Amino acid sequence: SVLALTAALVQPRAGRALDSGTITTASGLRSGLLLTGAGLGFAMLPGLFGLLPAAVLIGAGTGLITPLGFAALAAATAPERVGQTMGAAELGRELGDAGGPLLVAGVAALTTLTCGFAALAALTVIASFPITRRRETAQENSEPGP
Repeated sequence: SVLALTAALVQPRAGRALDSGTITTASGLRSGLLLTGAGLGFAMLPGLFGLLPAAVLIGAGTGLITPLGFAALAAATAPERVGQTMGAAELGRELGDAGGPLLVAGVAALTTLTCGFAALAALTVIASFPITRRRETAQENSEPGP
């Protein structure tokens, strides 16, 4: 419930910040992925000391990722394909909701639950690197020559 509440509070603010230019899609997605990864790190700690910060950080991360990712998809999609694209994106999100626990459980079955959370945290943080690299490459390509 804490995760869902945090995401519900963050999502409209993230969308508003994107619309006003306060954040960019790349910086928001990168921040969301890093917050989610940090939350997964807290999930490895026992008790409420791990659970509550994990829920808040993961909720904030997904609260950033969801509206910014969907807005980027909508902006990059031809008008006649928006419905199809959003449907496919929602399916991907649902598969991620199902796949994350399966990944954690699979790793945990072979090792420990802490290792399962660590694997998901590592993959989440690693996923933020291509966003940074694409942004830096785009900036290098747009800079005027000497």
